[in-house]
Amino acid sequence: MSNQTPNIDTFKKQAKRLKKAYETGDHEAQNRVQKILYDKSSLTHADFLFVIAREQGHESWPKFKFALETLAMNKEQKAERLRSALYHGHQWIIKKLLDEAPDLASYDLGLQIATYDIEAVRNALADTPGLATTPIKGRLPFHYLCFSHYIHQAPEKAGKMCDLAQLLLDRGADIDRGMSPDFSPSEDNAHTLSPLYGAIGHSNNMALAEWLLEKGANPDDNESLYHATELGHHEGLKLLLKHGATPKGTNALPRALDFKDLTAAQLLLDHGADPNEVAKEHPSGQPVDTIPALHQAARRQCGSDIAKLLLRYSADASYVWQGHTAYALALIHGNTDFADTLTKAGHAHPLSHNEEILASCYTGHPKGKITEDLEDEDRLLITQLITQPDRLDHVKSLVAAGLDINQKDAMGLSPLHAACWAGLPDQVAYLLEFNPDLEQLNNFGGNAFYTSLHGASNCPERKQRDHISCVRLLLKAGAKFNPQDIQNVGSESMAQFLESWLEDQPQAVN
Repeated sequence: MSNQTPNIDTFKKQAKRLKKAYETGDHEAQNRVQKILYDKSSLTHADFLFVIAREQGHESWPKFKFALETLAMNKEQKAERLRSALYHGHQWIIKKLLDEAPDLASYDLGLQIATYDIEAVRNALADTPGLATTPIKGRLPFHYLCFSHYIHQAPEKAGKMCDLAQLLLDRGADIDRGMSPDFSPSEDNAHTLSPLYGAIGHSNNMALAEWLLEKGANPDDNESLYHATELGHHEGLKLLLKHGATPKGTNALPRALDFKDLTAAQLLLDHGADPNEVAKEHPSGQPVDTIPALHQAARRQCGSDIAKLLLRYSADASYVWQGHTAYALALIHGNTDFADTLTKAGHAHPLSHNEEILASCYTGHPKGKITEDLEDEDRLLITQLITQPDRLDHVKSLVAAGLDINQKDAMGLSPLHAACWAGLPDQVAYLLEFNPDLEQLNNFGGNAFYTSLHGASNCPERKQRDHISCVRLLLKAGAKFNPQDIQNVGSESMAQFLESWLEDQPQAVN
């Protein structure tokens, strides 16, 4: 009997044979498929891969493929996959690796820390105390703990996690020493990612965040308050404010308004956020929303409740930002409820020529062409509106009025990139009609295809969006990718789709 590792190609061929037999009416093939996919009638190639995976005892094709790949890996390679998955939060990969090889968590001190093995860490530090402050593959031990997503695999280990944090502090770890964005320790504190940010903004680990704050972590680290508004809950935001975080001078309030979050806005205003403040430049060098809160709420489709809240906190409705008052900006963005609230509060006024044309685009019938110079904010209207599911007709009107369909924002995102990240296939299909450059890179180094992959794992609304359909459209339009990148895709369903696509369309390989 051969000890050779099974080849994934063997099972891919089995899926193709099963698909062919099923489609020709083979009784056995139909029984095999219906046994697993009893509630599906219209089948894709991905479904036949799924059947093969289930017959081999696995939950999905990506998990089956990953299991075969790991059989060919040595322990060091598996450990590196685990290290990456723990950092990036690829939960299905973490689970698969540790289910098959629990001892992988003990490969080195970094992984022991990231999986909360306090006994192993205590023994290692007893022998060599200096290990608590010695980098492991570019990261400090304390960063392994605070940037780990393992808490979502093992929430019952929260107590051990906090005990481990105390152990590291007792052995010399610095509770506020940050990590540079390229994942290495840095002595340059101009911009680093703090352990607190790792717990709150990176890994959504509220138990560790609370522990860090109670132990004196600095809540004003230029990152945590901003990212606490993105979590879909208010626990992190409340923790930071309870421990003295200062909203004034940050862009946390504009970020909360990105999500139309009345509760978050109220919390920030109650703790000193200034609705008329224009945020300072961020230490990272990345652009920030340097915009007063009332204008931000107007263009982010916030409702009348937020308009009234901001006015109660003395938001200046007469302030002109990028050539517009908040009233004019609300009409330009089609936020009529917001504009009506400002009107009732006495803040309506006649619009300029450009404002009249841009505001008319919301109705689908622009009053004319833009003939005067536009403000920078107005040039970005398509890039901003394309991420909203119900604004495609509005975008089409703006194109008819003369706006540039390829206008990039401060991060180098074109409308196509923005729509791909947001997971909106109707918008992507429309933009592809203009034959955009699919290989154009944004400031993060991604093209449209890879921006969509990133959105599938990181877009806050990803559960309600359809990134797979966006990727399918890009591939049909000629986008190519490296098959090796599938192993780094955080979305299991996206990984399965890409595997299936490669089987049917091998020319998609870059």
